[in-house]
Amino acid sequence: QVQLVESGGGLVQPGGSLRLSCAASKSIFSEYDLAWYRQAPGKQRELVAGITSGGRTNYADSVKGRFTISRDNAKNMVFLQMNSLKPEDTAVYYCNAKYVVVFPPTNYWGQGTQVTVSS
Repeated sequence: QVQLVESGGGLVQPGGSLRLSCAASKSIFSEYDLAWYRQAPGKQRELVAGITSGGRTNYADSVKGRFTISRDNAKNMVFLQMNSLKPEDTAVYYCNAKYVVVFPPTNYWGQGTQVTVSS
């Protein structure tokens, strides 16, 4: 079992930047793939960016070139650097940890952090 706590959300103007952080309650070194998802009002939760235990990353087309996911295994943390933010990035952002040692993998979620992009 792992608990995830997100931070760093808030209100930002279009074109601005935010850095989201997610702290895990236990070691996430080699057994967890990590990701950020988001859910806007009236929409389904969608994958924003993911990073495997080996450091391989993937991004939604809508954020490529603007967002960067990274992880610090020593500190049990994952980050999402968001640049050139757009109003359509407004959503609740959720940290996800997928325990990939078992099949099917077990997913753990944070409580979410609100990101609002508005002038």
